[in-house]
Amino acid sequence: MKNPVLVLASASPRRQELLREAGISFVVQAAEIDETPRKGEAPEPYARRLAGEKARAVARKFPGDLVLAADTIVIVDDEILGKPRDREDAVRMLRGLSGREHRVLTAVALVVPGKGVELKCSTTRVHFRKLKEGEIQEYIAGGEPMDKAGAYAIQGGAAGWVTRLDGDYSNVVGLPLMLVAEMLRYCGFLQS
Repeated sequence: MKNPVLVLASASPRRQELLREAGISFVVQAAEIDETPRKGEAPEPYARRLAGEKARAVARKFPGDLVLAADTIVIVDDEILGKPRDREDAVRMLRGLSGREHRVLTAVALVVPGKGVELKCSTTRVHFRKLKEGEIQEYIAGGEPMDKAGAYAIQGGAAGWVTRLDGDYSNVVGLPLMLVAEMLRYCGFLQS
């Protein structure tokens, strides 16, 4: 490859911040795709499909560059919790996570010119303490959960709810940096 650029197929400020903190240079081109789950679609295949679709959509505009896309979902009782539709949906999600363990799964897709799409997943288990109804209402009133999978930001107001985390913290924020760095090293974009 001749000096390819890394294109992040996401408008997420959290993903951008994580890449910047890791010292990885990139440009941003958000992907516009339909994120509706298909009937009967299981969580991991759903996240993998969305990450792949985002990466391919942006790769068509940047054929000579690497394109990185990700899709993060929260899973509890095999239910996919994406971004809440509205305030009531956010309340439902947070009540469902209260006092329980859930999984955060991020599917990462990397389009490498001439080599196709590589898809990998990272899963982190997160345990929340029991939440009081007032905490949930106050958190939602602040607006933070409305554009977050599972209706919370671990790096924000929900940080104090976590009693245990098993796995990659950056995965819960929205981009598993160790996995991304490994993928970028393997294709030669990052040096070992």
